Amino acid sequence: QVQLVESGGGLVQAGGSLRLSCAVSGRTFSNYAMGWFRRAPGKEREFVAAINWSGGDTDYADSVKGRFTISRDNAKNTVYLQMNSLKPEDTAVYYCAAKRNRIKLSTSEYEYGYWGQGTEVTVSS
Repeated sequence: QVQLVESGGGLVQAGGSLRLSCAVSGRTFSNYAMGWFRRAPGKEREFVAAINWSGGDTDYADSVKGRFTISRDNAKNTVYLQMNSLKPEDTAVYYCAAKRNRIKLSTSEYEYGYWGQGTEVTVSS
């Protein structure tokens, strides 16, 4: 069983930054590729970013490319999402997720078997 716990959400003004963290326990962290997803109010959950087991391969949604950076520290069993130049449309609950195929990245939530409880990010205009 894999447990994921997100932290770092909060209220920030447009143009500001936040760093989300996701601590993973229960299994060998480096066996998993990781992803961040978000659900905005009234919308479906959507892909934000993904990273393979080593951190050597990443993928981003077009809406966050150039503003968000996903990274991981396998020694700390933690994946991060650095969010810069935040916009009101980034307001959402952010979820981290783990995927067993550690090499192949995926933008589909259905390929991730483990999820955190989410952390809320609110960007004011």
